[in-house]
Amino acid sequence: MAPGGSALKEVLESTSTGMDYEVKMAKAEVNNNKPTKSGSAGVGKYGMHSNNGVYELLECPVCTNLMYPPIHQCPNGHTLCSNCKARVQNTCPTCRYELGNIRCLALEKVAESLEVPCRYQSLGCHDIFPYYSKLKHEQHCRFRPYACPYAGSECSVTGDIHTLVVHLKDDHKVDMHDGCTFNHRYVKSNPHEVENATWMLTVFNCFGRQFCLHFEAFQLGMAPVYMAFLRFMGDENEAKKFSYSLEVGAHGRKLTWQGIPRSIRDSHRKVRDSQDGLIIPRNLALYFSGGDRQELKLRVTGRIWKEE
Repeated sequence: MAPGGSALKEVLESTSTGMDYEVKMAKAEVNNNKPTKSGSAGVGKYGMHSNNGVYELLECPVCTNLMYPPIHQCPNGHTLCSNCKARVQNTCPTCRYELGNIRCLALEKVAESLEVPCRYQSLGCHDIFPYYSKLKHEQHCRFRPYACPYAGSECSVTGDIHTLVVHLKDDHKVDMHDGCTFNHRYVKSNPHEVENATWMLTVFNCFGRQFCLHFEAFQLGMAPVYMAFLRFMGDENEAKKFSYSLEVGAHGRKLTWQGIPRSIRDSHRKVRDSQDGLIIPRNLALYFSGGDRQELKLRVTGRIWKEE
């Protein structure tokens, strides 16, 4: 969420055709496989590696991460990665000799012959890769953990989708609802005093998958706006199998939005800043709210469907 924002609590208002909720403000701090050989350099191979001894030699003794060129060594042969060389002030952490600028070319060459597993092996990736292709793969591995999609605090929890669903429910107290249609009523008194705010996240179980509905207020340039958008708890390729629509209106007028839910691989802030959702100028939101425009009472309806 935007800096200085507030988290707002969602409260059940009523149930009807679809779902109807009222969202009010609450003060809160923001913050068994057989190994095979196949493929070529840069392409994953299904199986396990058997270079444990050499693999351990490539672990930096300071940060314990795998080392990549340039790999440095002291006059006594102790190695460490380039990032840690600066951290130890050019002094070998093992023997305390001055490091100098000696590279361990032999170890760098040995690394070229290694095949190593993806770091996300325990999460389901059983491919192995040439040593120097490992990092590139891991940046896009489909088994890599997802970040918590909660936008009301700076949450550092990561995990697979099941883990995050349980985390959202138990730790963030997020409401979980079954169904592919929704009807939300967002309420805020004195809306002119709120420039940055995030309402409580809602998660929908639809088509056996989970979707996160976000709603918040922020400044778009100099204009105060409200924005609603949907994120999909899964990868981008899976997200493209679904579409959603959002609608807000009153007094014979309405705004509509139709799009593809964004994967939670994209951060909440990235989606918001790309304006990929229903954007409602504050004056129009207050017009839709009716009355004397001193209180936000905005009803947002929507549905999710699966593309054929």
